[in-house]
Amino acid sequence: MQGFPKVKTCLWFDDQALPAAEFYCSLIPDSRIDNVGRYPEGNGMAEPGKVLIVEFTLAGTPYQGLNGGPHFMLDEAVSISVSTQDQAETDRLWDALTADGGEESQCGWLKDRFGLSWQIVPKRSVELLSGPKAAQVWPALMQMRKIDIAALEAAAG
Repeated sequence: MQGFPKVKTCLWFDDQALPAAEFYCSLIPDSRIDNVGRYPEGNGMAEPGKVLIVEFTLAGTPYQGLNGGPHFMLDEAVSISVSTQDQAETDRLWDALTADGGEESQCGWLKDRFGLSWQIVPKRSVELLSGPKAAQVWPALMQMRKIDIAALEAAAG
């Protein structure tokens, strides 16, 4: 089938797949909801019309949100890593994803209100953390929650 991705990541939600996908698509440019699959009449498992699957694309990467019930929970073993251009984009995403019940972690990691883990990673931080002054930059990173590019640059000297 043309246009159908061969591989995509499936994210298990209790019953919030559609609002989560809509939220994520609103934050990341070049993102969209591709398809919403609902339970049909007479399915014997859930109320007809209830959302079962949401297929969505974030910046060209396909995902599938599954409303599978409370049997499994999202955790830090899976995260979406976003490479940001600058501090402004880092701040915008961080603030939106930690709002309304999201939780900060450390080193650019957070959990959103739906329980999905994210890594918000400025491109400049990757350069500094792998550059010639990396030994000076890493300790600064380990003290951060949201990555602060200026503080990493100061640590690099």
